[in-house]
Amino acid sequence: MKNWWRSVAICMASAGWLSCTNAASNEEVKGPDADSVATVAAPPVKVLPAPKLDSSASSILNRRQIPILCYHQIRPYKPDDSPTAKPYIVPPDIFKDQMKALQDSGYQTILPDQLRNYLLSGEELPEKSVLISFDDGCDEQFDITKEVLDPYKMKAAYFIMTVAINRPNYMKADQIKALSDEGHCIGLHTWDHNNVKKYQGEDWVKQIEKPKAALEKIIGKPVEHFAYPFGLWNPEAIPQLKMRGLKSAFILSTVRDQNDPMYTIRRIIVPGTWSGTQLLTRMKSGF
Repeated sequence: MKNWWRSVAICMASAGWLSCTNAASNEEVKGPDADSVATVAAPPVKVLPAPKLDSSASSILNRRQIPILCYHQIRPYKPDDSPTAKPYIVPPDIFKDQMKALQDSGYQTILPDQLRNYLLSGEELPEKSVLISFDDGCDEQFDITKEVLDPYKMKAAYFIMTVAINRPNYMKADQIKALSDEGHCIGLHTWDHNNVKKYQGEDWVKQIEKPKAALEKIIGKPVEHFAYPFGLWNPEAIPQLKMRGLKSAFILSTVRDQNDPMYTIRRIIVPGTWSGTQLLTRMKSGF
């Protein structure tokens, strides 16, 4: 079992993903599903009600893009971290500097539900909005939330790979529920991080339907937002996500779908080489 779980911690930086440990293997992850339970909203922003606007694909694509940050591991570098792994690791002091820069610059965090309402109906957001997201469900994400985000009253979205729940180096089910109860968003990141472009037949049940139900059992509320492993997607995936109740899906820094932009929302991976000032610069140029 120890060797098996080491394969979960694959560094797949070439495809845009880094797991929560440092093993280097290309074996497919296999393991048991996590079958381990009223959303507390972020502080409301006082704005005038916005009129209902056009929610067509062209209207969504024409709206100003909101910066969305994607993090994986928040931990110190280790001697055996490869050069391709390091961009997906952010040392805690760097992460603190990045979050302080957001706070000092007047940015306010939003959650996927708010982003969806803005994109679909033009619902107003704070002038300086940012969405912070974490992939995979690494255990240090829970600790860094308590230490850094909570004092700033920042909220984030956590896209969970359910095969890893309750396993070493990953969050426990009660931690995931605690984040949800405290007003953070819990989203889905498949069962075991397999490439969505390869799914056929029952893969949609195994990778999306059952993991979604497992997360909903843990947090006690609907799971409606999804992040593609590696940021990879295809048009065939979108109707599969829709029919299973997912209302938005997030890619990385690639081209959005012109027909279904709600299911190809862009994010940027934040490396540990960016200072807080550099992060602000990249946000302005990238969105």
